[in-house]
Amino acid sequence: MTVSSEYVEVADSLEDIIDLYESRHWTDGLPIVPPTVERVEAMIDATGRPGGDVVAVLAPGHGAATIEKIAINAVMAGCRPEYMPLLVAAVEALAAPEFNLQGVQVTTNPVAPLLVVNGPARHALGFNAGYGCFGPGHRANATVGRAVRLILINVGGAVPGEGDMAVAGHPGKYTFCVAEHEEESPWEPLHVERGLPRESSAVTLVGISGFINTLQATVEALSEAITFSGSNDYRFGGCSLFALNPAQAKGLAVAGLGKSELKRQIYERCHKRVRDFARQWLEPRADELQLDDPDALVPMARRADDLLVIVAGAAGAGNHSLVLPSFGNSRPVTRAFTLPR
Repeated sequence: MTVSSEYVEVADSLEDIIDLYESRHWTDGLPIVPPTVERVEAMIDATGRPGGDVVAVLAPGHGAATIEKIAINAVMAGCRPEYMPLLVAAVEALAAPEFNLQGVQVTTNPVAPLLVVNGPARHALGFNAGYGCFGPGHRANATVGRAVRLILINVGGAVPGEGDMAVAGHPGKYTFCVAEHEEESPWEPLHVERGLPRESSAVTLVGISGFINTLQATVEALSEAITFSGSNDYRFGGCSLFALNPAQAKGLAVAGLGKSELKRQIYERCHKRVRDFARQWLEPRADELQLDDPDALVPMARRADDLLVIVAGAAGAGNHSLVLPSFGNSRPVTRAFTLPR
């Protein structure tokens, strides 16, 4: 494949290259791998598509995410070429109307897209679903999530303080990618729940605003952890995600809770009252809620099935599960992809 982007000549010094990229706001603040022609061509070749193919147009800057531009940012992030089909699928998901990338990119909320990887790609590409799966230590998790952030900056135009207006942000804006621990789950994995065959590889993007750790994964504890009145989930009717560790997930299953029933019980326990909020906070749901009745119920999601449940983390390593409030004004998007031969 031929690289068509404009060449930038710089002294043959890693420090000078990093300084140049930083001065032009082309990075996330961390050092990058220089995107040489050879490295970018290897990334493009892994897709089997021309570098000029436009995968999506990304808000807010309406930049064209071509195969080549995805490849450039993938190199910068430290990705391997075999990650490219996943990154292409992730960019397609970012641009889906229901994901509302414009809102996700420019909001003052700290939201960042979380990538949840399912299917055979988890093992083939080396994704971590066990110990520390939301943290450091695995190249696939770290660099795929980072590549998406660099694409959002360099193609989407979301430079912090310019296109990206998050007041504080959160560390997921560096990299935010996890694999589901399907082998340790008592339930069907996320991509199957969302309509794909189990043998498919898939990535699901969810707009997430933060983390809450809980030592208990009972219905009561999970519900209590997610029900705070300042949450965007109440404002828009969102899609919070529950990442349960394997032992706690199995305990819920032994108690007779399938995933749908678990979500239903959490949903029913998370209703608040109109009086619990400032009226203007609920205006985005004025057509849905009875805002003139202070005792009217306010569900945190539009329906129980909008809640997301995955199994992630080390098996038998401790009673820690995560509750992840969503941006609210965004819907999860799942895309399948095929691993390179």
